[in-house]
Amino acid sequence: MVSLFSPLTVKQLTFRNRIVMPPMGMNQADERGAVTEAHMQHYTSRAAAGVGLVIVEHTFIRPDGQASQGQLGITDDALIPGLRRLAGAIKAQGSLAVLQITHGGGRATRAITGSQPLAPSDGIVPPRGAEPARALTVPEIDAIVGAFAAAARRAFQAGFDGVEVHGAHGYLLSEFLSPLVNRRTDEYGGSLANRLRMPLRVVEAVRQVVDAGHLLLYRLGADDLLPGGLAQAEGCQAAHALAAAGVDVLDVSGGLGGDQLPGWDGASQGYFVPMAAAVRVAAGVPVIGVGGIKDPHAADRIIRAGQVDMVAVGRAMMNDPNWAAEARAALG
Repeated sequence: MVSLFSPLTVKQLTFRNRIVMPPMGMNQADERGAVTEAHMQHYTSRAAAGVGLVIVEHTFIRPDGQASQGQLGITDDALIPGLRRLAGAIKAQGSLAVLQITHGGGRATRAITGSQPLAPSDGIVPPRGAEPARALTVPEIDAIVGAFAAAARRAFQAGFDGVEVHGAHGYLLSEFLSPLVNRRTDEYGGSLANRLRMPLRVVEAVRQVVDAGHLLLYRLGADDLLPGGLAQAEGCQAAHALAAAGVDVLDVSGGLGGDQLPGWDGASQGYFVPMAAAVRVAAGVPVIGVGGIKDPHAADRIIRAGQVDMVAVGRAMMNDPNWAAEARAALG
């Protein structure tokens, strides 16, 4: 029977176990968005504990997509050497290394980027937009699609095993998918097929630079968890389309703003696992389940039940770099 410490092979790459360190922003990059010693220590210590996959935190693809001070960047080739050092250090510990790439959209601010936030539609992005955004023009959409592909190319040049396109938590691609944010009347708005057009274009562009030896992950916000927002049924349809477009693994989350999630009080473990299980059926590709998982026995039960293929352990691993090693000892 498959368990938490069973290996998993996707394409030509093998995860040594089913434990994922999810992308959690440290906000400790330098003023250019470059890797610092804090990143090196943070990620390598958790990889050394035996994590199967390390997904490095959200990394902005263009200056106008930076969402926070100290966020990692992948905006130009000058940032590749630092990222190469980080990827190499993670992989030297036996973990696969994936870099999450993102555009902050309406969650960016003028104070950080120097320009008005960009989003699918004009106005403040619910529920956490800080200032009114400006609707992207179609040529601007085209340019951002190209920037995602360029970022993926840099990630592979830096030695990462894959990239994860960030389409959750109220950042740009999830804004396009959400009917609460996307009020466009052109080919990028309205129906689910139209709202999904931008995410699919990004996946297809990134797919062009992903070969058999690299992975394409997509972090999908499958339910906005807000009235009038994207619901799980449409999220599953989106998952099916993303997999058909070439996504290798879906990393399933929810909540347009990331706050007030089920189990936010810490009492529930794996609160997004049922959603991830539904996505797995709809999409037919491996999925990562997440949601307050902290107990190794709970993580193992989730894998043994066949609900998801991997589990992400966020806050518990943030608090304890040795979580994976301790989990192996606890499970025998």
